[in-house]
Amino acid sequence: MTCIFCEIAAGKIPAQVIVDTETVLAFRDVSPQAPVHVLVVPKKHVENVLDLERTDPDLIIQLLNAFKTVVQIENIESSGFRIVTNTGDDGGQSVNHLHFHILGGRHMTWPPG
Repeated sequence: MTCIFCEIAAGKIPAQVIVDTETVLAFRDVSPQAPVHVLVVPKKHVENVLDLERTDPDLIIQLLNAFKTVVQIENIESSGFRIVTNTGDDGGQSVNHLHFHILGGRHMTWPPG
């Protein structure tokens, strides 16, 4: 089965890229839920957040650095933002490749929705 985020990371599917490093890619969500809605993914396939430590502990730092770069580029660093990742079916994970949603540009409510 083909992973859409692996295809995007490999450049086989176009995306509006915000950050592109050796290990991490950040790009605009095609169905944004906020004025700023960017997805941050590791370029190598990692199933979900529970697999992070086993695959590459340095990847956590690289993802955090990408988050910071995205919020600076999108100018939401001082106004605030939300970072969300879903894990498994009950958690709402729709693509089985670790991805983080960075949402901003509007007031976020709780619970999300």
